[in-house]
Amino acid sequence: MTQPPPHTPDQPSNPYAQQPGHGYPNQPPPQPGHGYPQQPPAPNPYAQQPGYGYPQQPPAPNPYAQQPGYGYPGGQPGQPGGPRRNNAALFIVVAAVVAIALIVGGGVWYAKSSGGDGRKNDTANSTGGTGGQGADGGENGKGTEKVPTDTTSKVLFQVPLPTAQDTTVTAGSWLTGKVYAKTGIARITGYDPDTGAKLWTIPLSGPVCRATGHVSADGRTAVVFQPRMPAKGSTAGCTQVAAIDLTTGKKLWTRTVKSGDVPVDFDNVTVAQQTVAVGGSSGGAAFDLASGKVRWQPKAADSCDDAGYGGGAKLVAVRRCGSGDAGQLRVQTLDPVSGKVLSEYRMASGIDYASVVSTDPLVVAADVNNSAGDGSGFSDVFSIDNRTGALRTRISTPGSSYAARCDGIYELEKCTGVVVGNDRLYLATERHDGDGDYTKTNEIVAFDLGTGKQTGQRADAGDNYTITPLRMDGPDVIAYKNAPYDKGAQVVSIDGGSFKETKLLENPATTAVKAVETTMSPDYAEVRYSQGHLYLSAAYAHAPTSSSSAKEYLVTAFGAGG
Repeated sequence: MTQPPPHTPDQPSNPYAQQPGHGYPNQPPPQPGHGYPQQPPAPNPYAQQPGYGYPQQPPAPNPYAQQPGYGYPGGQPGQPGGPRRNNAALFIVVAAVVAIALIVGGGVWYAKSSGGDGRKNDTANSTGGTGGQGADGGENGKGTEKVPTDTTSKVLFQVPLPTAQDTTVTAGSWLTGKVYAKTGIARITGYDPDTGAKLWTIPLSGPVCRATGHVSADGRTAVVFQPRMPAKGSTAGCTQVAAIDLTTGKKLWTRTVKSGDVPVDFDNVTVAQQTVAVGGSSGGAAFDLASGKVRWQPKAADSCDDAGYGGGAKLVAVRRCGSGDAGQLRVQTLDPVSGKVLSEYRMASGIDYASVVSTDPLVVAADVNNSAGDGSGFSDVFSIDNRTGALRTRISTPGSSYAARCDGIYELEKCTGVVVGNDRLYLATERHDGDGDYTKTNEIVAFDLGTGKQTGQRADAGDNYTITPLRMDGPDVIAYKNAPYDKGAQVVSIDGGSFKETKLLENPATTAVKAVETTMSPDYAEVRYSQGHLYLSAAYAHAPTSSSSAKEYLVTAFGAGG
């Protein structure tokens, strides 16, 4: 077959042109490079390799046997769970700057408010986002996803992976009713959801470092990016914050926060209602989503540092106060406009990092005393009352039984394998022996966030399938099912009451499609689904390698009705 001429980066390609060859699926995803400057030198625990959870792992303990108790693991508090924040990785900040930054690093709550009500609950996830931020996408207590007449999918379009001189972050993808938007290298591009035609492109001064999955009701979101393209093996710092209008394809504003004369680096960004919040070990701030006007920002007298924020329906801050053995994490629900603390929960000593799984209801995950044992950052879940800050219940979720993973160090909202809705926690189990010979499978199970106990609801993946919850659709759970070698991956809806599973989409089981599915597992890629459309996208671009001639893609889009 005659090959078409090469495509330029970010330009949709013919999905039936050269496809990845055999053997490509076994390659691990690229590891972070200069576009991910705050990442420690060790592998990111969130960026799991393809072998994670697959048959070569020993069978996990049965999560339906006697459940672990809800007290803390025995023994004295040890070292903080999960990988530690490595300040050496922040090599762009000299010691004197760090000292200055830490002085002003913490307190963000007592500065001036820019006014405006901002209290309307008008922030939702980008449709199909991974991780759980409460029940979104529903109307009147019902889900909005419709079962296509023909659930068999076809490839709608593909965008080639742009070539980079170093491993570079391309994280960030959003799906609205009119556009699918995706981060490339120093740009964000909006595509027609059906054809992949470019609708708009927003150039950036440098690569994106962080992106939030939250989108306001009027189609706006935010990213953190570098001020310029860095030299190979270096970084220009993650100092730029921008608001993006996904409807018009416009960058609304760009802001920085300074410590003295030095711009502050940000580890995370989120959107809550009409507020953009950014944070990191050197400080934090909040801006009006529409105008970029400062709502509140660090105050030098505070002794706490910002770990980061969770957004969506509410704004939640995780702050680290004190140091050493006396250090403590505080989980605070904030007024998005003024930054005023509305409620606070103080976590036990020995927990240095926590992830915000959901802001409404408030659910936080942590790896207590490194007890998960698998680098997942996820050994225990804390259900917290937003109004009072009181702990409702604590759920033990050992890594040997459950497959959820959270970053916890930088991107506090970046979790996979877990979503929240119906005042319940929906959690993927680890793979274990299936019903057939030499088969593996897993399930999604539910926990009551009031009692901490399993509800008895269980969605089975099926032999040699792996099921991962993606998001809520009203009361229902939208999930992605990795398939065995001779089947295509599926997207399913799980009824929040009966737990009955309904297939929404099934991909063809061709070699080319299987290669894409394998390299873009929900463990380390971005998965978006809505109304018969599935988008799988890469979180990193990298320099060309000689190890494989297979074609790689930034985005592969599937549509029902194949």
